[in-house]
Amino acid sequence: MIGNLAKLSYVRGVSQTVASGVKAAAVPVKLEPKTVVAGQTPIVASSPNCSLPRNVVRVVTGIAATGQIRLAHTDIRVPDFSEYRREQVKRPNAKNTSADERAAFTYLMVGGAAVSTAYVAKAMVSTFVSSMSASADVLAMAKIEIKLSDIPEGKSVTFKWRGKPLFIRHRTAAEIATEQAVATATLRDPQTDGDRVKNPEWLVVLGVCTHLGCVPIANAGDFGGYYCPCHGSHYDASGRIRKGPAPLNLEVPPYEFPEDNLLLVG
Repeated sequence: MIGNLAKLSYVRGVSQTVASGVKAAAVPVKLEPKTVVAGQTPIVASSPNCSLPRNVVRVVTGIAATGQIRLAHTDIRVPDFSEYRREQVKRPNAKNTSADERAAFTYLMVGGAAVSTAYVAKAMVSTFVSSMSASADVLAMAKIEIKLSDIPEGKSVTFKWRGKPLFIRHRTAAEIATEQAVATATLRDPQTDGDRVKNPEWLVVLGVCTHLGCVPIANAGDFGGYYCPCHGSHYDASGRIRKGPAPLNLEVPPYEFPEDNLLLVG
């Protein structure tokens, strides 16, 4: 068997390159024959002319043996971002002179955004609060001025105030004396005449029945005051309930006399 190996002019060598991310390359190895003497171990030497990688290479050769070559990752390129960097920071030991300018710009933008946000928030709050306030027509009817000289003695005139009927009655001396003489103990809702009027000549009440909200008729009823025909409630000339299902007297709105001949309600 040893004699047969000596007759071979070439012995095939197989090599395999294993590297992550690098294409596998087969490196041929040429072997020179050498005379083998009986009783000695055959020796196969690789040719010195075989070109192999010099950096981090491990080669195993032999008869019917495989060779492995491990290469380092030398083909990876580091990206260069120099074109996107400012001139002040390209050199590691350079002083960045634009830091203060950029900080001032940042403060300016943040301050402007804060002022704009506060202004918008103020406008929204003002609009929301204004939407809940009374409208212009309601505010116009909030107060009403009445010339008392237009109402003759013994008459009752109806006005509209805040969407409700307002009764203004110019009472006579006899009506004043009659209402002041009424005993409060006999009343369902006890009130004296002096508690309901500021000037004895003028009675100011809302024309809304306290039973179910009907509008009474002036100068009518058993007591010469007001009468509600819906359910039969009778009020006197002071607006006090005297007969019928109504539980309370007619409501007296807030009013004043800014002048002798002028009445301001509201």
